[in-house]
Amino acid sequence: MSLESDIKNVIESMDLSLYDIVTVSEGGDTIYRILINSTEGISLDKCGEVTRVLNPLLDVTPPVKGDYRLEVSSPGIERKLKTLKHFKASIGEKVKVVLITNEVLQGPLLKVEGNKITINDEHLNEQTIPFDEVIRAATYFEW
Repeated sequence: MSLESDIKNVIESMDLSLYDIVTVSEGGDTIYRILINSTEGISLDKCGEVTRVLNPLLDVTPPVKGDYRLEVSSPGIERKLKTLKHFKASIGEKVKVVLITNEVLQGPLLKVEGNKITINDEHLNEQTIPFDEVIRAATYFEW
């Protein structure tokens, strides 16, 4: 098994789901960021609990070489969409999608069927696009 699947199993045993794992460098520090989700939402206490449970696993199997800081958080209201599962969980939310043609579509995500996503674009036209034509995507919130 991989470290990611071990982390996923631990998180799922706590009735949570693993949204994503990202390693970033910020201010010279390496951050190993684990994003978790739940239908009830994610509290700071829940993030702390997941951190305490995962620390022994990461002590035995370090996720990166050298020093790093572990961060456990929710993906947030504005989050990256990397997988079809992310898109399915975001149906009804506003999304911004950049395609391989550099075209940008944004508007409510209407549906995900098979390998295709459908967005109601800014002109109120339904646009159905293959997932493999998406370069990057994220949800957005109009403040």
